Amino acid sequence: MEADLLTFVVAVAATALVALALGWTARGYRADRSLRRLQEFFGLPDNSECVMVVSRDTSTDGAVARNDVFAMLELAAVIKNCHAKAQVISGESAQQSFGERTEFCIGGPVANRRMGAHLYSLLPGVSVNTDADPGPDRGAFVIGSERYRLENGSVEHVLLARLTAGQQGRPVFLACGQRSITQQAAARYLAKHNVRLARKYGSGGNFCLLLKVVNSQAYGPDVVELVKDVTKSATVPQPKLSAGK
Repeated sequence: MEADLLTFVVAVAATALVALALGWTARGYRADRSLRRLQEFFGLPDNSECVMVVSRDTSTDGAVARNDVFAMLELAAVIKNCHAKAQVISGESAQQSFGERTEFCIGGPVANRRMGAHLYSLLPGVSVNTDADPGPDRGAFVIGSERYRLENGSVEHVLLARLTAGQQGRPVFLACGQRSITQQAAARYLAKHNVRLARKYGSGGNFCLLLKVVNSQAYGPDVVELVKDVTKSATVPQPKLSAGK
């Protein structure tokens, strides 16, 4: 009887140990698979390097603009989780070719010259009103045939895009907003929703989303709504107006 009881106890213990080992193995497999998917989406394999291209605040002797710093902090955890590292450079001095390293480009086309170049070559269907004079269309986005005006502190828009040049190229992520606080909102949206975006567009898929930051005067970058996927209209050149129009 005692021998049978001992055998039973040993069998139960062995079964429990096997179940525990299988559980740890499955958990490790899921964690590894999640990491690989994250790395594929951001183009950041182990020990790789990426570059953050940011605006410079001319009012502070060329320092990184305050809200760009906050946007970088939103992305820093993602880069760390990918086991990668980042280099920060100014949009005025960035000269690397597209696709060599994953790039996070933050800022509008006026403050960030690199962003202006990306919009011209990668999102030809997008134009940004950069007039310095006050007016209802100042800062407005025109995407295809649609115009999105800026309502300062109330309704502000930002483009969040992931773009690649061929299957072998590393992606560039663009956060181009009507105000600097919207770029922080876009970076936070990307960090929070990258799994859902990867499932929808694939680990190597391109997209361009128009986001709306609601009442930033009261809520900062926290309240963000997806307006629409503008990938198709943003990547097709806008028709040129004929003379006299």
